[in-house]
Amino acid sequence: MAETLTRSRPAGLVRRRLLPLAALLVLGLMWGSSFLFIRIAVVDLGPRALVFGRSSAAAAALAVFFAVRGRSPLTGAHRQRLPSYLAMALLNSVIPWVGIAFGELAVSSGLASIFNATTPLWTALLAWSLIPTERPRAVNYLGVVLGFGGTVLLILPRLQGGEARATLIGAASILLAALSYAVAAHYQRRRLRDVDPFDAAFWQMALTALVMLPVAIPGIESVRLSSAALMAVLAMGTGASCVGIVLYYWLLNRLGAPGASTVNYLLPATALLWGALFLHETVTPLMIGGAAIILCGVLLTSLRRSGHA
Repeated sequence: MAETLTRSRPAGLVRRRLLPLAALLVLGLMWGSSFLFIRIAVVDLGPRALVFGRSSAAAAALAVFFAVRGRSPLTGAHRQRLPSYLAMALLNSVIPWVGIAFGELAVSSGLASIFNATTPLWTALLAWSLIPTERPRAVNYLGVVLGFGGTVLLILPRLQGGEARATLIGAASILLAALSYAVAAHYQRRRLRDVDPFDAAFWQMALTALVMLPVAIPGIESVRLSSAALMAVLAMGTGASCVGIVLYYWLLNRLGAPGASTVNYLLPATALLWGALFLHETVTPLMIGGAAIILCGVLLTSLRRSGHA
């Protein structure tokens, strides 16, 4: 009996360490596809209507989930957390989504990926000053640097091929989005650490839609409801913004802010994968090397967090 328990402990430890990494990969695949959907939808809908539609679709999907499960997220305990949920809606949805959607009107997709990949850098820097108990170790910072370096290496061929178009305002808006994501990650760790990921995701999406409704209405006349744009919004809402947000809250609780934010390093790599599978884009050895470096960086950044999960 004792021998069986001894064998099961290492196996359980391996599962606890591998499960967050597997969730990071799944989240990276889902969020990596959102850049493509944004490019499809933002031209017809505009940034404000796009964010409203995306968050509304996610809130509706989560409401269906709660209805099927026979429970409600509208309890008194959650109403008391409304200020924290609203802060997460602003910091983790409204500001970054509008910033990225607006930025992609004036920034090439390659540069947008690099600017967005600064999120883990901001998160690691904020962790050092804001949360001493969650300060990354030297090996974690090495992972942050490797991840960003791999991202630049992965995108480099596209930049050399002429995809370096950007404006100062467009670049600033995406960098602001990355900083907002980093602040949101640390805010969650302080105020919503023990909240169920499904409840937190529902409130974040519902409040995002509520905030964006009056913002989106003034531009409603310029919106074109094309089938491609609607499908893109539905895909983002049910996938990246519903399942993805739930996964992200779970990862924040397991890996901490610096570890969970490394998912942003995976987005260029997963975008490359989607392009190779569905658009038959060429994959070079340099791209494969960049993706491998990113994975090593993510692993190093997550080591301490997964070890203490």
